[in-house]
Amino acid sequence: MFAFDHVGITTAIKQPDENWVEQSRVRVTNPRNHPEHIEFLRYEPDSQVPEAIKANPHIAFRVASLEEHLRQPGVEIIIPPFEVGGFLRVVFVRKHNTIFEYMHYLKEGWFGQ
Repeated sequence: MFAFDHVGITTAIKQPDENWVEQSRVRVTNPRNHPEHIEFLRYEPDSQVPEAIKANPHIAFRVASLEEHLRQPGVEIIIPPFEVGGFLRVVFVRKHNTIFEYMHYLKEGWFGQ
């Protein structure tokens, strides 16, 4: 499986229905609730997420295996794989001078929804 999921865009503006990701200290919206599948990310000032992620949009894909995509030539891991909310494993990489998020769903849903 390799399917488009969303585009992530950093914002400083509070968004409706934000979800908290403790590991990244960021509030995120559900891209399935946006007509263009946009996920808005609002980082706390003390977030340790690399500036490359905060300062650039990312393109996210659902994948069957994170590891398969990490072995490809030209992939630079920016944020190693981690679990979000018990339903998702993600990794952030730079490839083709673009930020990608690969997402492996452990179960369907979005933060318990």
